[in-house]
Amino acid sequence: MSRVYLPLILLLLLVMQGAMIELIPARVDELGWLIVSHSVFLFLVLFKMFYDLEDTYYALFFAILFGFLIDVVYTNILGVYMFSYAISIYFVHGMRKLLHANFYVASLLAFVAVGLVDFLLYLIYYATDVTQMIMADYLINRMIPTMVVNLMIFLIFYALFKRKLVKWSKERFDEKRSTN
Repeated sequence: MSRVYLPLILLLLLVMQGAMIELIPARVDELGWLIVSHSVFLFLVLFKMFYDLEDTYYALFFAILFGFLIDVVYTNILGVYMFSYAISIYFVHGMRKLLHANFYVASLLAFVAVGLVDFLLYLIYYATDVTQMIMADYLINRMIPTMVVNLMIFLIFYALFKRKLVKWSKERFDEKRSTN
C-alpha cells in the first residue's frame, strides 16, 4: 500500500508547495527576505533516510520525477530542480551509508541538503542570467531565511511521517526478503 501512498504524498506536497507562499507573513516582504519552501524535497530526505535501504534508489527516482514536475509547474527552465534535487538526494544517500538514521542526523542532513539544493538553484539561475542577485544578498536575504523555514517544516514532517515511513519500509522490504 505504501507504493500508492508515497507518490500521493509527494503529489499533495507538490500542490501545497505553491500554496505555502501565501502563508508567509507580509512582514517578510518588508524585510526583503525571499523564502522558498522545499517541502517536496524535505519529504524526499525523510524518504531516503527512513524508507530506502542502502542499495535502493527510490528516493532518487522520485527526486528526478518530482524535480521535473516542479520545473514544469513552477519554473521557466526545465531540469533545474530535477538536477538539484537529484544531486542533493544522492548526497543524502551517500551520507546515509556513513551515518545512523536518527533525529539529529536526519535534521542535520536535511539542513545541509536544503542549503545544497537552494545554492545549486541559485548558481544555475545566476549562470543562466535568470537572477542577477549578488552572492551576499542571496546568502542574507534568501538562503538563511529559506533554510530556517525549511528546518521548521522538516521538524513537522519528521513528527508526521517518520514512523509511517519506517513501517512502510519494513512491510515492503521484509516482504521481498521473505519471498526470496
